[in-house]
Amino acid sequence: MIAQRLSIGVDEAVARLLSSIAEAPLALVAHIDGQANAARRGIEVPADQLLEVFRPDFAARVWAADKRAGIDIPLRIHVYDAEGTTVVAHRPPSEIFRPYANPELDAVAADLAPLFGRVFASLQSVQLTQ
Repeated sequence: MIAQRLSIGVDEAVARLLSSIAEAPLALVAHIDGQANAARRGIEVPADQLLEVFRPDFAARVWAADKRAGIDIPLRIHVYDAEGTTVVAHRPPSEIFRPYANPELDAVAADLAPLFGRVFASLQSVQLTQ
């Protein structure tokens, strides 16, 4: 798992990520705002959003390589407030597909890696030192 602590708020981080996802080019499959969902139930929680990202051409490759790996797509980006600091966390494609020990999935992961890297590049200037 890779986690980055940022000097900007959750909403700004999500906005940057959404723009970068489109430019990568990847597709936003789902955007789940956990805080807003909880608020609709009268529950107050800190900011917590989940972005699910992928592309149909990569999905087809995953399914062809190992249908079981379909459970691990789309890839997820978790953006949340941790005691006043925004955190962006994700598992790289290589980590997600590693348990399958499948060279075809390793190739998908390798092709996804630079696209995923572009998504997070928009956060480099606001990353806090660990």
